[in-house]
Amino acid sequence: MTATGRRGLAIIGGGKIGEALLSGLVRRGGADGILVVERSAERSAELTERYGVPAVGLADAAARARVLLLAVKPQDIGTLLGLLDGHVDDGHLVVSVAAGVPTKRIEEALPAGVPVVRVMPNTPALVDEGMSVLSAGAHAAEEHLDEAEALLAAVGRVRRVPESQQDAVTALSGSGPAYFFYLVEAMVDAGILLGLPRALAADLIVQTALGAAVMMRDSGEHPVQLREAVTSPGGTTIAAIRELERHGVRAALIAAIEAAHARSIELGVDKS
Repeated sequence: MTATGRRGLAIIGGGKIGEALLSGLVRRGGADGILVVERSAERSAELTERYGVPAVGLADAAARARVLLLAVKPQDIGTLLGLLDGHVDDGHLVVSVAAGVPTKRIEEALPAGVPVVRVMPNTPALVDEGMSVLSAGAHAAEEHLDEAEALLAAVGRVRRVPESQQDAVTALSGSGPAYFFYLVEAMVDAGILLGLPRALAADLIVQTALGAAVMMRDSGEHPVQLREAVTSPGGTTIAAIRELERHGVRAALIAAIEAAHARSIELGVDKS
C-alpha cells in the first residue's frame, strides 16, 4: 500500500496505557480506522473482542495506518524500532508514549525525515480524564502536532511543552495517578483504623478527592488558599497538617517525584 493509501491509526502495544488510549478513542469515535498490534496472541484476542478493533502484524499495521502510536515499555522500544525500520517512511507520523525515550533516539533508528511526536499521557485516559503532554521531534511540523493533539484530546486534556521538560512531566503527571491512589489507600486505611467500614471509608475519600480536584480546577484559587479555607484555628485540620509536616510528608513527596524524574532520564538512555 502506498503512503497515500494509508489511513487511520495503529496502536502498537496493548498494555495499560495502550488500552487506556484505545478505549477512549473507541468510545469517542468508534473502532473504524483503528488497528492494534500486540505480540501476545491472547491479549490480541482480548482487545479485539473488547473493542472491536482488528489485531494485525507490525508490517501490516505500517502498510495500512498513517499514524503509528508506539505504546510499548521503554525497555522494549529498541527492539520495536528495529522491527519497524524498513516499514516506515516520511509519510507516516510516529507518536511515541514510551516513557523517557527522546525523539532523537527514535528518529535515529528510523529512515530519515520521519516525523516523530513524543507524548506523555496517563491512565485516567481510561475515563476520558487523561492529561497528555506532547513535544515535537526534529521533523515534526505544526500539522503533526495538531494531529497528535486531536488524537489525545479524545481522552482528556493536552498541553505542549519543549521536549526538555518531558522527563519532569513524566514524573509529575505520567506517574501522578499512582501518588493519588497511594494517598487514598492510606486514608482509607486510616478510616478503617478509626472504625469505619472499608466501603464507607473508600466512598468518603474518593468523593472528597473528586470534589477537591474540581475545586482546584474550577475555583482559580491557589491550593494554599483552598487548604487554609478548611483549616480553622485550633481545629481538627490544623492538627492533622501539623502531623503531616512533622513526618516530612511534603519533603518525601518532592523527593519521590525527583526520583521518578531521574528514572525517566535513565529509561531514555539506549543501553544497547
